[in-house]
Amino acid sequence: MDNIKIQTSQNVDIEYELASVGDRILATLLDYVFFIAYFLLILLLSSFTNGWLFTSVAAIVILILPVLLYDLLCETFMQGKSFGKIIMKIKVVKLDGTQATFGAYLLRWLLRIIDTRLFSGGVALIAILVNGKGQRIGDMAAGTTVIKLKHRVTINDTILNKVVPDYTLVFPEVSRLTDTDISIIKEVMLVSLRTNNTQAIEKLALKTKAAMGITTNLPPTQFLATVVNDYSFYSFDK
Repeated sequence: MDNIKIQTSQNVDIEYELASVGDRILATLLDYVFFIAYFLLILLLSSFTNGWLFTSVAAIVILILPVLLYDLLCETFMQGKSFGKIIMKIKVVKLDGTQATFGAYLLRWLLRIIDTRLFSGGVALIAILVNGKGQRIGDMAAGTTVIKLKHRVTINDTILNKVVPDYTLVFPEVSRLTDTDISIIKEVMLVSLRTNNTQAIEKLALKTKAAMGITTNLPPTQFLATVVNDYSFYSFDK
């Protein structure tokens, strides 16, 4: 299976498994199932309104716009996923591993016409196969790709994130970190521990120590887990 190496904002490389062409096609087909279900629901409601729902203006608003804007709205409000993507356990992310912005989703949506509507998706298929990063033209423009979410361990499997009431803060310097920093630490830990990428963990530990302005002899994995726990305690105690 193809992987992509993504560099986080802390300059740490982590690997994600790219969503396959098959995953993306199946997700799209599942989205079409939701379209059909939506149309059937509208037909059912129309039977109670003497056909009012099918007047010219109402038909555009009720039938066409939701389908036209479906991908943009879903990805924007569902963190890079549509209903089909949720079922297939794939999502859109930026190439730096962060959540895509509305502007990125908008670019993907606008260029979907070229990618998938024209030539029955042939352009998107060729782009994904040739690009090597799982990107169709819309992804290239937006700086995004689509990754798999399945087979990922949870935060509780690797890092003790819940702190006990009498927890003692180890590194007060965690106050210098942000929610984004901690999110990146968690993500790198999850992926790196699963793939046994010790170099990524060591590099992240060095970057985190520098950001906090501290030195410690704790092993990298233990240090990062402690930072996550400290930040959880610090944020709760604020």
